[in-house]
Amino acid sequence: MTGLDPSRAGYMFSRMEVVETLLDVDDEGRLQPALARRWEVSGDGLQWRFELASDRRFHDGSAVTPASVLACLQRAQARPGVLKLAQITAMRLDGAQLLVQLARPFSPLPYLFTHSSTQILAPSAFGPDGNVRSIIGSGRFAMAKLSLPQQFDVDRFAAHPDNAGSGPARRIEKARYISVSRAETRTLLVQSGQADMAFSLDPPSIRALQHSARAQLINTMLPRTTFIKLNAGHPWLADVRVRQAISLCIEREGIARALLRDPDLGATQLFPPSMRLWHDPALPSLRTDLAAARTLLDAAGWKIAADGIRRNAAGERFELSLTTFVDRPELPLIATALQEEMRQVGIAVRVVIGNSSDIPAGHRSGALQLALAARNFGNLPDPVATLLQDFGPAGGDWGAMGWDDRQVSSTLAGLADGRIDAAAQGTARAQVAAVLQQQLPVIPVVWYRQTCAVSRRINGASLDAFERSYRISQLQWT
Repeated sequence: MTGLDPSRAGYMFSRMEVVETLLDVDDEGRLQPALARRWEVSGDGLQWRFELASDRRFHDGSAVTPASVLACLQRAQARPGVLKLAQITAMRLDGAQLLVQLARPFSPLPYLFTHSSTQILAPSAFGPDGNVRSIIGSGRFAMAKLSLPQQFDVDRFAAHPDNAGSGPARRIEKARYISVSRAETRTLLVQSGQADMAFSLDPPSIRALQHSARAQLINTMLPRTTFIKLNAGHPWLADVRVRQAISLCIEREGIARALLRDPDLGATQLFPPSMRLWHDPALPSLRTDLAAARTLLDAAGWKIAADGIRRNAAGERFELSLTTFVDRPELPLIATALQEEMRQVGIAVRVVIGNSSDIPAGHRSGALQLALAARNFGNLPDPVATLLQDFGPAGGDWGAMGWDDRQVSSTLAGLADGRIDAAAQGTARAQVAAVLQQQLPVIPVVWYRQTCAVSRRINGASLDAFERSYRISQLQWT
C-alpha cells in the first residue's frame, strides 16, 4: 500500500468492501446500484442524473449526504484518473440527485463511477490540507486497524443495509488483508493455515497446492493481457518493422506452457476470449517466425555484428532496457524469456526489475524503452473507457507511448459518444483490434488466469473477473 489516496491504493479498500462507489457491476459487467439507486441520461447525452441513496451511513456514524458524495467526486475529478476520460464541465446537486454535465456525449460515464478512484469517503477522512488521513467508507466492512504499507484489519459494519439482522451464524465478521509480494510466501501462508485466501499464485504455487488438505484452488480467466509496452517515439522503435520483428521472435505458446503451465494462455491477439465483444476469432493470429523477424530487422537497417548483436549505419548497438516488476510473480520470469528470444534475432535486452510505479513514471518522463506489464482491460467494466485511456491521441501510462492512429482514436471516440450505432459497433471493434494487431503499439505476450487458494475452512468463495471485490461478505465458515 503506497498511500491512502483513492488514486493510489483505493482498489485494496474496494476489494475488501470497506469503501463504495456510486455504482457497481455484476459478473456480466452490467451496472448495478450502489450509493446511487437510479440513473438516467438526457436525450442529447449531455446530462446524467444519479439519484442518491438516502439511508446510508459512513463508518463514523455520520450520514452519507449528497454534499459528501459531491465533494469526493469533485476531488477525484481534480486529480489524474478515470474522470478525465469524460469531458465533465460541471457536477452539482439537485436535492438528492447528482447532476453531471458533459461537453460532449460519453456513454461509458456510469462505468467511470464504478472505479475505486471515485470511492466515497466521509468528510472526517480528510485532514485540513484536503489529504486522506484515514479510510472511513460506507461499505459492508469498516477499517479496524491500518498498518502501512502491508496490512489492515476490518470488522463487519452492522449499519450497512446488507448486514441487517444477525445474519448467518457462520458468516465472516473480521478479516485481515496482508500485502505479500512473493507468491511462494503466500503459498506458505495458506499451507500453514495462516491465510484463508491467497491470490495471484504462480505455477509452482499452484502445483504445490493442487492436492493440499488445507486449501482448494479456484480460477477464472480475466480480461487481462501481459504485453510489452514500447516507446514508439524512440527512434529505433518508431519503425513498425522493428516492432513487428520483436513480435515475431516471441514464443507465446512456449512461454505460456513453460512458465504458466497453461499453453492456452499464449496471446494470439491483444484482447483475450474473456472480452467477448472485443476478441475477434477471425483476426490472423500473432505467430513466431525468427526468419521473418531477421528479414524485417535487416530491411530496417539493423545488421548483425561480430558479437551477434545488431548495429545500425551509425554504429549504434541495438540494446534496450526492459522494465518490469515483482507485484505479479510471473513477470520477471517472462521478462527473462523475452530477453533470450530477442537475443536470438540480434537485440540485446537488459531486464530491470523495479516497482510497478516505474512504468508510468518512465512513460511520463519519456525515458522508458520497453516495459513488461499486465493490463486489466476490465479495470473499467466497459472497455471503451480503458481503451480510450490507453490508445487515445496522447497514449496512456499503461498503454501506447509515442504512438497515435487517427482511425483508432476516432473509432473509440465514436463508440464512446454514440456516433457509431449499435449495428456498426461490432465492425468498429474489429477494426480497432486489426490496427492494433498490425501496428503493435503494445505487443501481446500471454493472457491471464487468476488462481486463488481458498482454505477448506470457508465456503462461498468466488472470483470477480473485474477484480473489484474479494467478496468476503459472502464467505461463511464451514
